[in-house]
Amino acid sequence: MAFVTGLAPPRSVGKTAVTRTRRWKNVVVAIERQGGHAAADPEAVAYSDSIEYPSPEGPFCELGHLSEVPHLTDYLPDLEVHKNPAAGREFINRYFVDNGDAVMKQVVMNAAKPRDMTMYMRAGPRESVYFHPDEVRAAIVSCGGICPGINTVIREVVENLWYEYGVRSIFGVQNGYRGFYSKNWKTMNPEMVDQIHKQGGTILGSSRGGFDCRKIMDALETRGINHVYIIGGDGTIRGANILAAEAKKRCLKLSVVSVPKTIDNDIPVIDRSFGFETAVEGALRAINAACVEAQSFPNGLGLVKLMGRNSGFIAMHATLSSRDVDVCLIPEVPFQMDGPCGLNAYVEKRLKERGRCIVVVAEGAGQNIVVDKRAVVRDRSGNRLLSDIGLYLYNELKLYFQQKETEINLKYIDPTYMIRAVPANAADNLYCTMLAHMAVHGAFAGFTAFTVGPVNGFHTYIPLADVTNLQNKVNIVDRNWLRLVASTGQSEMMDTSLSGSDCNGTEPEAEPDFLTA
Repeated sequence: MAFVTGLAPPRSVGKTAVTRTRRWKNVVVAIERQGGHAAADPEAVAYSDSIEYPSPEGPFCELGHLSEVPHLTDYLPDLEVHKNPAAGREFINRYFVDNGDAVMKQVVMNAAKPRDMTMYMRAGPRESVYFHPDEVRAAIVSCGGICPGINTVIREVVENLWYEYGVRSIFGVQNGYRGFYSKNWKTMNPEMVDQIHKQGGTILGSSRGGFDCRKIMDALETRGINHVYIIGGDGTIRGANILAAEAKKRCLKLSVVSVPKTIDNDIPVIDRSFGFETAVEGALRAINAACVEAQSFPNGLGLVKLMGRNSGFIAMHATLSSRDVDVCLIPEVPFQMDGPCGLNAYVEKRLKERGRCIVVVAEGAGQNIVVDKRAVVRDRSGNRLLSDIGLYLYNELKLYFQQKETEINLKYIDPTYMIRAVPANAADNLYCTMLAHMAVHGAFAGFTAFTVGPVNGFHTYIPLADVTNLQNKVNIVDRNWLRLVASTGQSEMMDTSLSGSDCNGTEPEAEPDFLTA
């Protein structure tokens, strides 16, 4: 059966409120066989919200399951539709995206194996919009930890609203969610954000916690805000989802847009998160410094701790880029210190073989072996405060070789705050620009409760329900991790069968909901 890439506009169904948290539309299209070829009939597309596929007359091809993005007309069916302000400019008209364009989540398929049929709506400017530029009052906020590229996102949201759509009422909310109801707002314009992409951090400031749905929504309603752009990670995304639900409950014409931010690259569905490539570059510089130190002294041992609370992507990619690392420790793969397959014995072996050894550890690795009798402590975002695995390994390795009466030259490097505080590199700057522009296009198109990001290289709109309470993990049966193990030679000290994190999109450790705290 041939696969067809056409898809009719998903918003052609009735504009009624849907109460489910995740919405699917099964899509099939009639095909006409011509010898060994199959052609789609664009006039014979059928949709259904049920699992029973509707069948057009004759043979048909199943396209997949479209994960629908919530739309303001779901609960405000009489909204006025406007022409996109770019209409009339021929060089731009060619680039309007049709609502029927969709991107498959899984592109590599095998007829003998099950596949993921999920499709996401392609992002981009629409020919019809649901906001007139004169009525738009937009607010931008950044929450959680800082990350390379936040200022680029802020800049590009402001500039796209101003120049592409003619919006003149744009506000920056300072210091995270609490800024909404603390009156920490400032007016934004292109002049004030023109050079901020060259700076690290965020010009709006940030904070953890401070989420109070009622206070935030009251502030948005009082100020007449109808676009809100929220830059943040998993906790911030949960907050955005709650705000969108409250806006629907109050029947407000408010588009809530999430721009996903996590330097750890642990947001599911999307190809990568912004700031990640810049972080890998910084991590590689730290590894190179550790390598120089280790090579300059007899029995040189370099220990580098990198970011990665629940996912080891930065450590893995930096290790693969370096090719000098002897062992890479990530949260997805358990390890032990003692015994013939322990880290101590492995490091000792590498020192004997090579005269130096480089150990890279993600901050969330080895939490099960760190002796810490304190009660579990969490930050204001509800994240568990991790024990310092870097200092633990530093002390344990020193003690081990002291007991062996072996002299080592151990250097410990923790570049965490240096990495996350730098401006975005060229690749991340471009990526942040695209994310910001797509976010603005989606808001003007009337979508809400969505995030933006590339899926298989194409920018898409993803319902917040698809990324909430899930985390992207390193797949330890994937080729990238197997390449790393082959590069470092660490397979002899790791039993990957102990790990339960062999797939992406896993549920994180259960945590209290900071949003209600």
